Amino acid sequence: MKKTKSIANLLPRRFREKAIEHFFLFNGLVAVVILLGIFSLLFIEGFPAIKEVGLKEFFLNNRWDPTSPERESYGLLAMIVSTMMVTIGALVIAVPLGIASAAYLADVANPKMREVVKPVIEILAGIPSVVIGFLGIIVVGPLIAKLFRISNGLNAINGSLLLAVMSLPTIISISEDAIISVPQEFKNASLALGANRWQTLIRVTLPSAMSGIIASVMLGMGRAIGETMTVLMACGNAPAMPHSFFDSVRTMTATIAIELGETVQGGLHYHALFVIAFVLFLMTFLVNLVSDMVLQKYQKVNR
Repeated sequence: MKKTKSIANLLPRRFREKAIEHFFLFNGLVAVVILLGIFSLLFIEGFPAIKEVGLKEFFLNNRWDPTSPERESYGLLAMIVSTMMVTIGALVIAVPLGIASAAYLADVANPKMREVVKPVIEILAGIPSVVIGFLGIIVVGPLIAKLFRISNGLNAINGSLLLAVMSLPTIISISEDAIISVPQEFKNASLALGANRWQTLIRVTLPSAMSGIIASVMLGMGRAIGETMTVLMACGNAPAMPHSFFDSVRTMTATIAIELGETVQGGLHYHALFVIAFVLFLMTFLVNLVSDMVLQKYQKVNR
């Protein structure tokens, strides 16, 4: 009798476990289907422009002028370079500041200081990008122009600074969680061997939290690549090949935002904008793929 009851109680449990398993499997498949749907939509809409213009024209030409009365041009090279320039510039600023701030909050700051700084960082993450872009035009741009003695502060440096500010909350929050999750035993063992707090932080805590730190940097990079309003307002929107960070630039996201509403649906210009979106999609996909490969390699090394 007891055996029958135990089997009867076991069946519902197995059913619940199977139901939960299928539920998560369904959600994972939905995410994959949505991703493939976006990929397919961008490729299908952009293929007519690729077929008519050609890959060589798109990726080797740096002139984008789809409304020229003489000769239309659909070169993406200048926009790709501008996007990567602003993104890399933002990471150069945000990564050291973000990791240092996370290490300070997780390992150095006292509880009172953490209670003050942590909410400020969270508030910074909630500021709309259009507000940050507005500050870039009114405050940061004139300051850059005065500091470097140039005529215009709406350039790649301005965009890099603003994108760094927007990426900082993501990098700080995730890196701090990764540093806090490092077992206390690791730190105690380092201190017991004679290392001071600084040596323990640099040689033990940060390497142990490196997988989470890399993830935070990649998420911050994704935020910088995909940002639209800030770079649209603060970078000058010059569709030309930049030669330095003092030049005005136009990113791929800004081009889509500016021109999509003015194109004729189904025209060559319309399909060319989908090519830009497709390239942007591939760039973010490759960033995530490379970050996943780095994380797996790092985890294997630490095993």
